[in-house]
Amino acid sequence: MLLIILLAATTVLYAGYNLLVKQSADVAGSVASTTITATIALQIAALSTSIIFAIFLKVQGGHSMTLPMPTYLWAIGAGICIGIAEILYFYLFSGISGLPAMSASVVIPTVVAGTVVLALVASTVLFGERLNLYQLFGGLMITGGIVLLYIRD
Repeated sequence: MLLIILLAATTVLYAGYNLLVKQSADVAGSVASTTITATIALQIAALSTSIIFAIFLKVQGGHSMTLPMPTYLWAIGAGICIGIAEILYFYLFSGISGLPAMSASVVIPTVVAGTVVLALVASTVLFGERLNLYQLFGGLMITGGIVLLYIRD
């Protein structure tokens, strides 16, 4: 049950992240030529949250904070990916080079659902995981859903 609660909380917080980035970009788009400082503010807030949690764990005791070097390298790679993605996210939401901003109702489902499909493919290719028929069908349905977002009346 605890894992379900953590999963639900993560989903709600990730949705909040997406919607708050959109709102931030909307406000910035009318007064700034770049949103990079908003990305930096986001990263500082995320780092501060992690530092506070690490302090909490340290005070609580019983937690090893040392990890094998490959763990740090993979985490740094993930950080680079999310950093670049956040920069691009702000530009998608605020517009870039004269292009109009995209709506949250298209960007967020495309990014989130596209992430699911890419993770399904990558997990099989890179990690040798096997998909069952339901997972494959789900991935195809998600892909179809993304395509439907771009069909105009």
